[in-house]
Amino acid sequence: MIESSLLLILSMLFVITLLTMLSGKLRIPYPIFLVIAGIAISILPGIPKVRINPELVFLIFLPPILFSAAWQMPWADFWKMRRSISALGFGLVFFTSVIIAYLSHALIPGFDLALGFVLGGIISPPDAVAASAVLDRLKVPRTIANLLEGESLVNDASSLIVFRFALMAVLTSTFSFWDATRSFFLVAGMGILIGLAIAYIVSLIHKHFPTTPVIDAALTLLAPYVMYLVAENMHFSGVLAVVTGGLFLSYHAHDTLTYESRLNLAGIWDTIGFLLNGFIFVLIGLQMPYIVNNFTRNTVKEALYYGLIISFAVIVIRIVWVYAFIFLRRALPKRMSSYLPGNKEVFLIAWCGMRGVVSLAAALSIPFYLQGTTEFPYRNLILFITFVVILITLVVQGLTITPIIRLLKIEDAHHTQKRRTEDNVLKVQLAQACLEYIDTHYSRQLQDQEPFRALRNRYAHMIEVKQKKLSDQPVREEDSMRQFKNLLLELVEVRRAELVSYRVNAAFDEELIKEKEYELDLEEARLRSNTG
Repeated sequence: MIESSLLLILSMLFVITLLTMLSGKLRIPYPIFLVIAGIAISILPGIPKVRINPELVFLIFLPPILFSAAWQMPWADFWKMRRSISALGFGLVFFTSVIIAYLSHALIPGFDLALGFVLGGIISPPDAVAASAVLDRLKVPRTIANLLEGESLVNDASSLIVFRFALMAVLTSTFSFWDATRSFFLVAGMGILIGLAIAYIVSLIHKHFPTTPVIDAALTLLAPYVMYLVAENMHFSGVLAVVTGGLFLSYHAHDTLTYESRLNLAGIWDTIGFLLNGFIFVLIGLQMPYIVNNFTRNTVKEALYYGLIISFAVIVIRIVWVYAFIFLRRALPKRMSSYLPGNKEVFLIAWCGMRGVVSLAAALSIPFYLQGTTEFPYRNLILFITFVVILITLVVQGLTITPIIRLLKIEDAHHTQKRRTEDNVLKVQLAQACLEYIDTHYSRQLQDQEPFRALRNRYAHMIEVKQKKLSDQPVREEDSMRQFKNLLLELVEVRRAELVSYRVNAAFDEELIKEKEYELDLEEARLRSNTG
């Protein structure tokens, strides 16, 4: 049993990797492609029916996915756009949940308000992974990407809190708005404090204990699960604990982790995020046959009708909220407005409302039974509607974002130019700091040792080149510098080839060869990241 389940999981991960490569070849964002592929795979004969334990969905998938997103989110950008992020992450989620609750209650016979809020909490948060997969290939303003990613960190927490309260109302048949409101702030606030406390303890371990890159990676991988479980066992928000803890550890990584650990963790979290997100998107498609075959109160035609109406409502609700919020922000004094996008950018933000990972995880976590053998009412209908909303928003909105950006000619030219200028200024200031240090501490060596003079001349030349670029003066050596950089990259490959021959001939110790290959990897990463 364990062997067959493990083989199925490994096979799915392998298929996900292949499908993602194929989606890149076809120029289709991988979340959209994986969902469609999941549906296609599910209808093949002999494919085992996938049924996941709802209690394990949140624990397995959510902590690492949320922590990975928080780890890669720049704290300064998050804080600078906190008002816009809060409006989308909290305000829009609650607004969507209320509208969907009343709409589904009026639309679906026998569907009470508590079930409506369960559905609203599930489908209210847009998925940043889907948006990022589309926007990363396009030159859109970085502020929009940061806003959508920051929104996803907050709206996941707020939507899941709404979902949990609504689910409790269904299970216990009792609900008090004021008690729920008071509990919300308590659950959210204590979740944040728990996340910060655990993150602080982990940062102290990183900083003061004799760790290695492997131990640092292990601690960082365990941290989101510890944050989530501690908060949830104390009946607070595990999602907010993970998000705040991830932001804290990422912000202090420069002080608590070595360069080797930071390089190691960057690759680890990229890989984990890719595999888990890919697994969930394929799972969306694979769940379809099970959901359709287990309807008890509705036909597929009725469920599809409900799903299409609610999908359309979800899209319209976001557009209305975004434009209303921007209108109010523009009416406020400028000093109260931190980030105000232009009209084209506003439409792009309003249109990027694809649902995905969190919505499916929440839907799958609905228990099968209320008490004893009493089935949870409309569980499969809620799953089906969630699936339709995810599919419609991913396909309709996801596939139209690229032509919309091209049609509106939304570009990031200003940010690119600003970043290039700041890059040159920063390089000048860092080089000047190095020159001052060399002149102060190695004045004697500069007089009689050529390597010290060569290093100083290198920094002096760098300052001269960058200052000419900043003053818009032509730099004749730019082509030669590019050729020189290409030469350095070619020499890296020459040394790699030599190391391969040494390994084949067993001319040197294998461990020593691996160390030199690692050094070459670092050198190539530095050369390729140096856009100047």
